[in-house]
Amino acid sequence: METNKKALFRTEDGKNLAFTFGLVSSLFLLWGFCNGMIDVMDKHFQQQLHLTLAQSAWVQFAHYLGYFLMAMPAGWLASRLGYKAGIITGLLMVAAGGFWFIPATKIAAFWAFLLGVCLIAAGLTFLETIANPYTTVLGPTRYAATRINLAQSCNGIGWIFGPIAGGLFFYSKDALGNSTGSQTLWIPYAGVAVVVVLLAVVFYFANVPDIKTEDDYNPDASAPDAAHSIWSHPHFTLAVAAQFLYVAAQAGIFSFFINYMTSQVPPIPEALKSGLIKSLLETGSDGLLRISDQGASTLASLAFVCFLIGRFTGAGILRKYAAHKVLGLYGLLNVAVCFVVFIKLGWISVACVFLSYFFMSIMFPTIFALGIFGLGARAKKASAFIVMAIMGGALLPKLMGYVADEFDMSRGFIVPLACFAFVAFYGFRWPRFSGKHGAARRPRKPKTAADSCGSAHLE
Repeated sequence: METNKKALFRTEDGKNLAFTFGLVSSLFLLWGFCNGMIDVMDKHFQQQLHLTLAQSAWVQFAHYLGYFLMAMPAGWLASRLGYKAGIITGLLMVAAGGFWFIPATKIAAFWAFLLGVCLIAAGLTFLETIANPYTTVLGPTRYAATRINLAQSCNGIGWIFGPIAGGLFFYSKDALGNSTGSQTLWIPYAGVAVVVVLLAVVFYFANVPDIKTEDDYNPDASAPDAAHSIWSHPHFTLAVAAQFLYVAAQAGIFSFFINYMTSQVPPIPEALKSGLIKSLLETGSDGLLRISDQGASTLASLAFVCFLIGRFTGAGILRKYAAHKVLGLYGLLNVAVCFVVFIKLGWISVACVFLSYFFMSIMFPTIFALGIFGLGARAKKASAFIVMAIMGGALLPKLMGYVADEFDMSRGFIVPLACFAFVAFYGFRWPRFSGKHGAARRPRKPKTAADSCGSAHLE
């Protein structure tokens, strides 16, 4: 009898694609690491180039601009040449961006660093556009949301170590206490470039099958208008909007986490200035203990631990409960925690920032799975638009930064609060948007006892 673990990656023809899934999941760790470094870069440029919060958000803009520009080319390449070619192309582009940081450090201009960020994001776009939908077809349809959340858990691991690497090299100091971050910023990116070149070689020789799936909403996938009708499905169209707003909220919270921790956390008692906690603190100009920039970078890794825990527990929850209901509930809970941050309740609000990471954890992959549900071969094109929606991360953080500049960082959380409200709406209303009839029309093989242990979480 099959185990539940094997059932996750067993195709209808009996093939076990667990190894392929594991290899593809390594890509999620890669872009989690790169994104984690981006999230601690803003404060570095604020200090070195004397930028406002809104101006430093150009880092996020450059990052997500890469996604916006390359999502459609990535979808086109995946449709024409298959998953494998798209993944290798993305890896080589990430390598080019990583190596660019070496001359960018010598140029020492804001535009040069932004170009490197954009180049890496362009490569990551290929990986996200291809790897996200690919995980959904590496086994039974009913476990699609579970698989993509498991893969995205590797993303969470990368996000834990990204801020640590960023804090180590972006906020490094010499023996005299002078910042050396501008001279060492290139090191982690060059390291990423070397790793992805090696990974591209592995993928070149690996077995990465191009799996075909049925189209529940358009049985005659060969029809002339088959490629032009994805926008007629509300569950896809609104997934694009939901992803735009979710990534906007995520990018805002991630990129201004250090600003929040260094400006909004209540003064820390002198009695706590010992041991590990001491390494996170510094004495402010007012003589009170505050969290330092590097200390906040370390705490960002702790926040991503919350994010990772949310991913792993979310994958388990999604095997038992409908994906759209879990998405709606987590969206609603994030509205609540952002409101608590907004009204400034001291340490309770600080705790709520960490809780927001936990409740954000399942949103991106679950919106993705719900958005491409039942689209068959058209899922590759649909996934390109959903990835393009990541552009929300380039635009709304500037609004969040503007609100923070005008008021304070806590008030800036009103922006992600509104975004999460729409995500909750999409999750709770997804059955009506999808019609649910698509899943019912798909003929299924008789279930084994092991298959029956899971529920049709997208249905």
